[in-house]
Amino acid sequence: MSVLAVGLSHRTADLATLERAVVPAAELDKVLHQLQQGQYVHEVMVLSTCNRIEVYALVETFHGGLADVSEVLAQHSGCPAADLYDNLYVHYAGAAVEHIFNVASGLDSMVVGETQILGQVRSAYAAAREAGTVGRTLHELIQTTLRVGKRVHTETGLDQLGASVVAEALAAAGELAGRHAVVVGAGSMGALSASRLRKAGAGRITVVNRTLARAERLAWTVAQQGVDTAALPIDGLSDAVAAADVVICCTGAKGAVLTADHVSSRTGRPLVICDLGLPRDVDPAVTEVPEVALVDLVTVQRRMETSGSGGSARQIAKATGIVLDEVREYLAGQRSAAVTPTVTALRKRAAEVVDAELLRLDKRLPELDGPVRDEFARTVRRVVDKLLHAPTVRVKQLAAETQGMDYAGALRELFELDPTSPVVVSSPTPNFSADGETQ
Repeated sequence: MSVLAVGLSHRTADLATLERAVVPAAELDKVLHQLQQGQYVHEVMVLSTCNRIEVYALVETFHGGLADVSEVLAQHSGCPAADLYDNLYVHYAGAAVEHIFNVASGLDSMVVGETQILGQVRSAYAAAREAGTVGRTLHELIQTTLRVGKRVHTETGLDQLGASVVAEALAAAGELAGRHAVVVGAGSMGALSASRLRKAGAGRITVVNRTLARAERLAWTVAQQGVDTAALPIDGLSDAVAAADVVICCTGAKGAVLTADHVSSRTGRPLVICDLGLPRDVDPAVTEVPEVALVDLVTVQRRMETSGSGGSARQIAKATGIVLDEVREYLAGQRSAAVTPTVTALRKRAAEVVDAELLRLDKRLPELDGPVRDEFARTVRRVVDKLLHAPTVRVKQLAAETQGMDYAGALRELFELDPTSPVVVSSPTPNFSADGETQ
């Protein structure tokens, strides 16, 4: 079995297609279980952000796994399968590992080097673990992915140059110092938006959310940092917008939250609306209202394409080198680990042979003195251990260093090990602690 990555992103699909394919938090558990019910899918995780929807799955076969995953994505998005296929990218085995390392490092982001994606990968893993769709393979892959992402940011400084999508959207909104800003949505994107607004010198921030308690928590956090902040329920949105200079929408709702009706009463003052939702939070009709400007994800993408910002060539090259080194090390470790159950089975077979021969010795020489018998048994076991030590160590090294060779299969054939034995073909499922570490 190998890891399969199937997805759509800002690189392959337009915003309308991404909107249809996005998996809202409320539906994530359902989609995860639909994916895992696929005939060829054993483990699965879904990464759904403002500019990508990706499925990472442990599958038995490439074509079978791809068909299972694609069917669920097409069903969820309501897109004809042919239309969806035109926008998909697919990575398998080592290429899937390299892709997720690039994603977590910010190398595949709309804004190269942005750090928010690392937290989104962590959240996606936590959701899949909570749903029970993650096993040993994806657990180890994601733990390594998170470490690689942190290493890239630490060693290259790429994150210092690569602003988040939020920062780019706010940059497109113009001067923010002293302005009254409204943040619609109190989730992670809302918190990041409020933080960016505070750093930009916003004079007042109002947080609007369907759940007032969440808006109040975020408003309280921002207020502790010295910014005049208020919280309102969603039915207070029109009043909040009427007094605002800039509005940032990032709710994750399935339909438009901010419409032309919310801004129709404004007169005489310009308003910039940043729509960071996927699907869109803002009805495009707001731009028909005088002096209302809309900045959306398409705007951000165009800014990035024209400005070329997001990290120097030297830093990107260094980050890419780190990722490639980590991919090689990870795959080598996986190949070595794949041989371990067969090595364990070989040592178990050897121990069984020694025990059988010692039993035969007892029957043939029942008068053999106990201490002599024990010393003889220890000597035989040492001989067997020494004979097996070099080949078993070497076979792990060869498996790690060489691709395309089935060393485990060779051992099973040479020593007539049962290929269906659990110790040969599998390893225990790990226990996970609350933070995702193996216990």
